Amino acid sequence: MAAQDFGEIAERLRRSTVVVRADRRGSASGVIWSAEGLILTNAHVARGERAVVELWDSRSFDARVIARDPRRDLAALCVPASGLAAATPADSARLRPGELAIAIGNPLGFVGALTTGVVHAVGPVPGLGARRWVQAAIRLAPGNSGGPLADARGHVIGINTMVAGGLALAVPANSVAQFLSSGPSDAWLGVSLRPVRITRAGGAAFGLLVLEVVPGSPAANASLLPADILIGADGRAFASLEDLSVALEGSGPRLLRLQFLRGGYENVRRVAVRLGDQKAAAA
Repeated sequence: MAAQDFGEIAERLRRSTVVVRADRRGSASGVIWSAEGLILTNAHVARGERAVVELWDSRSFDARVIARDPRRDLAALCVPASGLAAATPADSARLRPGELAIAIGNPLGFVGALTTGVVHAVGPVPGLGARRWVQAAIRLAPGNSGGPLADARGHVIGINTMVAGGLALAVPANSVAQFLSSGPSDAWLGVSLRPVRITRAGGAAFGLLVLEVVPGSPAANASLLPADILIGADGRAFASLEDLSVALEGSGPRLLRLQFLRGGYENVRRVAVRLGDQKAAAA
């Protein structure tokens, strides 16, 4: 690939990448998926109903979150604009280890930053359940979340999401297509979590440490607090983050009965979280 060709590919990707400002903690990234105003980003980026999207030419739009899937960590936003520079998605099933990977995003406030590497693998990651990820040896930083991971042609192979085991993890482009073709989902709890191992009377167990609770979220309405540790749902213990995602699946008003620890590892508490209508009731 000639240097001039690479420069053109990078510029096209930059024009398809947006800044997403969804809360006061800073900005993240997104990808223009349709010229008619459809933007893709991570569900953990767009946690509420609204966001602000800034294009490469500095135009800014109020965006509405039209779909979220925390299990896939994807969110779809809509902006009132047309004729946008939409990205071209690739068939992520055809990816092979060793292929060039290009990431564009807005890390640490640097808009349109580019980094390159290679695809390491495509498949599940130990400890993260059965979900498939595009795993790339590429450097990401806070602010890259929601931005595109592309191949050598500039076609989007995934949505950058996190770093694990020294590798960048992206939601595969084919999973994005499935997300967009599926029905609506309101599987949103409204928390930031970190997997932890805890020692209880019965031995070591898996838990999800609550780092942050979004005000007005189902978790907040159910009185969950930072430092709580989620250990199960509907009577089933968690063994991975994927288990919570599965428990959250669905749409419409419904109850999710969570088991959690607060202030100690032996006293299990329970709460019924109301999903789908932004109300919650403790039990």
